[in-house]
Amino acid sequence: MQSSFFKQFLMISDWKTILMMVVLVGTFAIIKACEKKNISFTKRTIIATTIGLAIGVVVQLAAGTPDDPSKVAWMAETSKWYHLFGSGFMSILKMIVVPMVFVSILRVIISMAEGEDLSSLTFKSLGTIMSMTAIAGVVGIVVGKAMGLGLGYQTVYDKATNINEIQPIVDTFLALLPSNPIEAMATTNVVGVIIFAAFLGIAIRRQNKKYREVIKPFVDLVEATYKIIMSVAMTIIKLMPYAIVAMLATTIIDNGIATLMPVLEFIVAIYIAIIIMFAIELVALAVFGLNPITYIKKVTDPLLLGFTSRSTLGTLPVSIKTMTNKLGLEENLGSFVGGLGANIGLAACAAIFPALVCVMITNMVGIQMDATFYAMLFVVIAISAFGIAGIPGTATVAVSVVLSAMGMGDYFPLIGAILAVDPIIDMGRTLLNVNSGIVESLIVGKLTGKIDMKVYNEPVKVDELDVVKNA
Repeated sequence: MQSSFFKQFLMISDWKTILMMVVLVGTFAIIKACEKKNISFTKRTIIATTIGLAIGVVVQLAAGTPDDPSKVAWMAETSKWYHLFGSGFMSILKMIVVPMVFVSILRVIISMAEGEDLSSLTFKSLGTIMSMTAIAGVVGIVVGKAMGLGLGYQTVYDKATNINEIQPIVDTFLALLPSNPIEAMATTNVVGVIIFAAFLGIAIRRQNKKYREVIKPFVDLVEATYKIIMSVAMTIIKLMPYAIVAMLATTIIDNGIATLMPVLEFIVAIYIAIIIMFAIELVALAVFGLNPITYIKKVTDPLLLGFTSRSTLGTLPVSIKTMTNKLGLEENLGSFVGGLGANIGLAACAAIFPALVCVMITNMVGIQMDATFYAMLFVVIAISAFGIAGIPGTATVAVSVVLSAMGMGDYFPLIGAILAVDPIIDMGRTLLNVNSGIVESLIVGKLTGKIDMKVYNEPVKVDELDVVKNA
């Protein structure tokens, strides 16, 4: 099994790799058995999360918690095979995001009652999203300052890392405008897709008065396509518990346990900030007359998927179905606000994370932080939040933009150790991003009267927890 065929092609050169593959298949069998016993989707997801964490820790301990897991052949092979199931699931889930958002936006505009103002809906959506982003930025700054983040760690963060190429903010806005709608779809420029769908939907509404019978086949096609796309989404979502096992185990296997120690303070800080922002969002729900306890009971599925998948955009289909089936929000509105929230103003990736990194670096290099510094940091975070898509890795781009705008681009290599464990940090970030998107959608729903409070306040029953039951 030491030939290149086994080591490089099959990626199976050790009996431990085979054992771990058997363990994964066994885990899938357990989840399938739970499904046959009618155990709810949420409980199956929690079981999968627990098993995935356990597998990752066991593999690390069995290998002696190496500093570089990629140097241990059987760990690298195990990670590669697990990656097939975890990343494969996210790929097929992302596959439907663009068509789902496109068709949903068309539906919400076409089905608007006569006299409804699209510009008002957009204004309320963007206002709500950016308000949450601004609050998240403040939370990040306050937590970083209160914890003295970076003090005493000047010799820890020494891994050289090249800064990402930074684009002017004007270019960022221009990139969001879909000069080629097909390209926007291919590159998952969801904002561009929304803009194109909005123009198309407005044109349909305009022509509906004079050419109702002519455009009716297209309107019917949109409705039929929407039903089909959502059915495909539910079919894919049924696979989520299986994928969670692989995704969480891979995260632990690849990044290890020992690598967390040098950046433990930063990890604690960002999770404290995430918890605080999560609590603020619950308070915001209460202010708008939405019971936060009821909310928490009903959003387990998208939050768990976001936590394990690290993809806000990939979690969007589950978020939309949860908002519709459990929280009473009109599906079209959820798609509209959720699509915007997954690409603009990500509370954790585009606000909290860059704020904490900036505070940490200023402490590490001895830069004085005064009122002017904080004001500038706040403005920079708010502006840079545009166009930061909810997929793994974009938080690094957000940080590079903020550091450069603050004149600290040369210090980017100091966060090398943080980037080494970014997947662990990104799990919490994505959970908050997903939660923010749902909360923002519900607030807009209250502002526009497009949320059914009877559905929202219905008690959670076992069968209601399974968002894919009626797929």
